Amino acid sequence: MHERTSNHTKILFPTPHTPYPTPHTPHPTPHTPHPTPHSLTPETSMSPFSPLIGQPQAVELLTQAVTRNRIAPAYLFAGPSGVGRGLAAECFIELLFHRERSNLENSAILRHRILARNHPDLLWVEPTYLHQGKRLSVAEAIAAGIRRKSAPVIRLEQVREIARFLARAPLEAPRSIVVIEQAETMAEGAANGLLKTLEEPGQATLILIAPGVESLLPTLVSRCQRIPFYRLPSEAMAEILQKANQAEILNQREVLHLAQGSPGAAIAHWQQLQEIPPDLLQTLSQPPRSYRAALDLARQIDKTLEPETQRWLIDYLQQTYWQQMVSDSQLTSRLLPIQLLEKARQYLLQSVQPRLVWEVMLVKMVQV
Repeated sequence: MHERTSNHTKILFPTPHTPYPTPHTPHPTPHTPHPTPHSLTPETSMSPFSPLIGQPQAVELLTQAVTRNRIAPAYLFAGPSGVGRGLAAECFIELLFHRERSNLENSAILRHRILARNHPDLLWVEPTYLHQGKRLSVAEAIAAGIRRKSAPVIRLEQVREIARFLARAPLEAPRSIVVIEQAETMAEGAANGLLKTLEEPGQATLILIAPGVESLLPTLVSRCQRIPFYRLPSEAMAEILQKANQAEILNQREVLHLAQGSPGAAIAHWQQLQEIPPDLLQTLSQPPRSYRAALDLARQIDKTLEPETQRWLIDYLQQTYWQQMVSDSQLTSRLLPIQLLEKARQYLLQSVQPRLVWEVMLVKMVQV
């Protein structure tokens, strides 16, 4: 069995890589025929796409590709994070890997293997950190307690592993599948290496997951069939969050504003919020009133929060100050702190010493 080269990434939902909980599949009556992959439609109750909520166009395009036996060598699942792109990839893989759906037990086993990333014909690639010469997934870095100063990326060596994986014929399924999460994090060298694989993928299909076509090299986009994903309306957001046992988020106005129609983002923002001490968050809800308070705050933020959480805090404070500005009509007094936060974000992304960034920004807020 092929050994996986990547592990689970961001833990946003109850099951790995599954934005929405998978509902229980009812057993059919003895005389009910089981549909084959080529007879499935988006409305079919047995469809692997049943867990995917609010993305009917993506479901239609992918289902029709299987029905008509016109599977593209590469797909680009384009849209915001947290709206079901990864879940759609899992559902699509389940559909592609099924030779027939006449055995519900085998269906459940296949689904579990896909979720666990232990199918020999599936390679799921995610961005990694490089720590002491070793690649670590996001989950591994968090578990190891490593301070993450920069964002994870898809590396050239991972692209080479994709080529080696596709060099052999599929062992169990009709085709091999490679999924590349956050494909936009590929550097130019890695992207060019992937381009060679896309030109001759062999008996395989690649799925690139990215925010949009503008985030990838045009040469990569031109070789992929685009499947669009969209932000969800409030009704779909509520349904998904309730099914994920995250209904409390529906009462968090700032979190919902940050999520902008992405249930996955809402859960991620809520999890980030839990990592910040409530007293610190309360203090930061208003700009500091003295230089000493500003310096104390900067020291506490640098000491308490991971770099990744500090960058998230910038987004949260911008949203908080913006809401205050709109509700209190304090355009002048709130606009400058928002601008200062944006500059601080840029400095943090450039790996400037975090404490210095916060000190400069908070001191300037005192001067407002």
